[in-house]
Amino acid sequence: MSRTIEVLPDKAALVARAEDLICDRITQTLSQQDYCTLALAGGSTPKPLYGALARRDLPWTKLHIFWGDERYVPPTHPDSNENMARTAWLNHVPIPPANIHPMPTQGGDPQTDADGHEGQLREFFQTSPGTLPKFDIILLGMGDDGHTASLFPHTAALGVGDRLITVGNKDGQPRLTFTVPLLNQAKLILFLVAGASKQTALNAVFAPTGDPQQYPSRLIQPQGEALWLLDEAAATGVINR
Repeated sequence: MSRTIEVLPDKAALVARAEDLICDRITQTLSQQDYCTLALAGGSTPKPLYGALARRDLPWTKLHIFWGDERYVPPTHPDSNENMARTAWLNHVPIPPANIHPMPTQGGDPQTDADGHEGQLREFFQTSPGTLPKFDIILLGMGDDGHTASLFPHTAALGVGDRLITVGNKDGQPRLTFTVPLLNQAKLILFLVAGASKQTALNAVFAPTGDPQQYPSRLIQPQGEALWLLDEAAATGVINR
């Protein structure tokens, strides 16, 4: 794994840097293959990033959009990651509807929907059981508790090693989430972390040793690149410069 940490002055600079990195990586990827796969994160930090990407002239027909996790709510719900990304970004660009691959959340049973989405991923990437898709870009955030995607501390989802999609749990509320093995196949994982409230978790995640059950972001060690973008508030006391 190649891990790089960049510290930006503030959240606006972090978003601008992420925007440039994503656009550059899309261009690089499309110079080598016919399409680029991008898995999105939820939360407040990436929302302005999606707004910025909506203003870029990207090769929309060659982008395929997925989500790394999703709350088990309808796609029109205010808490839906899909709804946030569509409202901020996807509804404003000429991306073909078939290129958007949301997690299903209306089947009434989270595990059945997780199984169905796993089948959709295997069909898209043409992978057989026992092999894992490689996303070109996966965006991730990190909570104050060190969780990422819907991989929360001391939950069963952390130990799922034989699936692409599993059911996460946050205070009794189910969510669908990429598993650790799927995340770790990524060619590029881009972490966006902002705010002083993240300092404790970042110290634990970056420490030489630690408990990934307590701080699940420690489990994210992709075969490709891991790039952490931190704002100054998050990095203070964490990164020596």
